Amino acid sequence: MEKINSNQNARVKAWAKLQTKKGRQASQTYLLDGWHLVQEAIHSDGKIRAIIATEDQYELHQDELPLGVPVFVIYDDIAKKLSDLVTPQGIFAEVSLPNFNRAPKYIHEGAWLFLDAIQDPGNVGTMVRTADAAGFAGVVFGQGSVDPYSPKAVRAMQGSQFHLQLANGDLHEWIPEFVRNEFQVYGTQLNPEATNIFEIIPAQNFALVMGNEGQGMATDLAEMTNQNLYIPLKGHAESLNVGVAAGVAMFTLNH
Repeated sequence: MEKINSNQNARVKAWAKLQTKKGRQASQTYLLDGWHLVQEAIHSDGKIRAIIATEDQYELHQDELPLGVPVFVIYDDIAKKLSDLVTPQGIFAEVSLPNFNRAPKYIHEGAWLFLDAIQDPGNVGTMVRTADAAGFAGVVFGQGSVDPYSPKAVRAMQGSQFHLQLANGDLHEWIPEFVRNEFQVYGTQLNPEATNIFEIIPAQNFALVMGNEGQGMATDLAEMTNQNLYIPLKGHAESLNVGVAAGVAMFTLNH
């Protein structure tokens, strides 16, 4: 255990940079903020590089910390520098980024969520967490989607990134490859010509494409799918939040 008492410490400066995508890519790590997420990483064998905690948090959790992982005890003002929360808990873990590179041709089973240019980190985190709850195998972040390892997205995922396969990819390549591998690929549209999601018999192995918050799924991707679906709305709202729509669709298709 090592104590750090200065904001100017080189380690503190490096950890602070993990709030940015550039910093995360440079170090190939990201930061978990709060005991629940740190505990999830410990239990899920997340690749923890370091535990960082205030004196109070270290004393509270020291018996649960993994052996062999460096521990750094910091002052409260350093915790505020490392967190984007107004009142951080004061315990963090620096964790290795997973290998985002997957080849779709080697995937032959499971339920998969494809995200087409989803730009809100809260939506991304919620959708990953919901995919985990709905028993999905993985989530693919298509071009234009936000970094799922930004602080807000990490909080919204609630540790579900440790239970799923996450990948970056061009959906123009993933969709045809999944179709070749005999997956059903379902698009989602606000389109009366699409199929009512509650009226189909879902396939065992499938991918579900969710489109951008404002524009919906790209037209050229919609033309590549096996079938495009819509969720019928009973009230007067014109549409659902994409995270809510994804939740309804995922549990409907993977029940």
